Amino acid sequence: MIKKFIYLEWKAFTRSASFGTNLAMKILIGFVMVYFSVLFIAMGVGAFYILRKVNLEPLVTINKFLIYYFLFDLVVRLLMQAIPVLNIKPLLVLPFKKPTIVHFSLGKTALSFFNWVHALFFLPFAIVLAIEGYDILGIIFWLLAVFSIVYINNFLNIILSNIDKLFAVFILLALALATAQYYKVFDITIFTTPFFEGFYETKGIFLIPVLVLVGLYLFTFKYFKNNLFLDAGLSKKEDIATTENLSWLNQFGILGTFLKNDIKLIRRNKRSKSTILLSVFFLFYGFIFFGNTHQPAVMHIFAGIFVSGGFLFVFGQFVPSWDSSYYQLMMTQNIPYRGYITSKWWLIVIATIISTIIASFYLFFGWEIYLTIIVGAIYNIGVNSHLVLLGGAFTKTPIDLSSASGAFGDKKAFNISAMLLTLPKILLPLALYGIGLYLGNKTVGLLLVTGAGVLGFIFRNAVFSLIEKRYKIEKYSTISAYKQKN
Repeated sequence: MIKKFIYLEWKAFTRSASFGTNLAMKILIGFVMVYFSVLFIAMGVGAFYILRKVNLEPLVTINKFLIYYFLFDLVVRLLMQAIPVLNIKPLLVLPFKKPTIVHFSLGKTALSFFNWVHALFFLPFAIVLAIEGYDILGIIFWLLAVFSIVYINNFLNIILSNIDKLFAVFILLALALATAQYYKVFDITIFTTPFFEGFYETKGIFLIPVLVLVGLYLFTFKYFKNNLFLDAGLSKKEDIATTENLSWLNQFGILGTFLKNDIKLIRRNKRSKSTILLSVFFLFYGFIFFGNTHQPAVMHIFAGIFVSGGFLFVFGQFVPSWDSSYYQLMMTQNIPYRGYITSKWWLIVIATIISTIIASFYLFFGWEIYLTIIVGAIYNIGVNSHLVLLGGAFTKTPIDLSSASGAFGDKKAFNISAMLLTLPKILLPLALYGIGLYLGNKTVGLLLVTGAGVLGFIFRNAVFSLIEKRYKIEKYSTISAYKQKN
């Protein structure tokens, strides 16, 4: 039966209308995986000797920071690791046992890059420990415990992505711990370090994460098995209908009609609401770079772009996929592409301006920092908004807005493919700002980035014409791709 599922997965991939795009993206992602794999191996081998060279006990030091390592891993998973998706509805009317379907879907996660990449760090590190005379049995127990926690994160990612209340609790807990650590109010490593050291020093402690992993798998299995019904877990949740006229937008004609449609889409669907939540998190991205003397100065503009452009990156990157469920109907109407594109652009611009205003709390770091955020917003409006809309012509992944409550539904508002598509939007402002820093004047760098944004805004009509032309060229291939439901 498992062999049959693998066969169906392969056919779904190769027969997809977007097979060429998916294959190219997977090849690109493969190169990224190779890069990070080599990086992890190098860190695993070199960590022991680097820590010893600075007079730190390697294993104790690693154990001290494991709590942050695993928390960061879980956050990355929540943002980037896609939940395994099967075309479940057709399978439920066939003679497939539900436990087999769920076991296969959960088992797919074991082969995820987000799981085995950790072995490339911990295994070389463990081998070095053994060479340096550490207890072999203790190292084995320590590895078993660490890998158990890795897979605990794997299943926590699935649970947190499907149970909203738990997701909110985790986010609040992570923010509280990070804030307490930053302001030296509470240091969680005081309590976690002895626990992680116990995996090596105390025989039997490693069984705690192993048993937690087993229990978490059984809980996840039971949760999805109980929701694997056409009329329950996979059905849409019915809410009381509400009327939203938004008549004040009628004064903008066709543009207003599209804006009303987008506002209703964001307010009524769980998937789109998650983009708003994630864009709020982007507002705090600057704390990683501003005021951190260990970060290169050129990264300030990087932070400025992300702080003001959260909505642009998490919502704009999926234009026109948000409308994939009725895109075919739209294309049968006498709808001007220019009006459609312009409405999306204005939505991004308004969100960028609102984010910039909210980010005024960065004035705590000084006017220069907030000015960097404003410059980033200008660049986002003038350049990145156009690049996002242009990229939408080639993004042919449909979004099922009704799948938010389904078992194994894809609720990610952000994934690794989307992240790779953002790279061109970041490299140019970094280069422009870097030129100013190279000349020894930050103001010159800010002026160069601002100039690029202003020029993009001035020539937006010409850019819109190019984008409109590309959308028309890709029109029928996009419609064909949106017909793919799996």
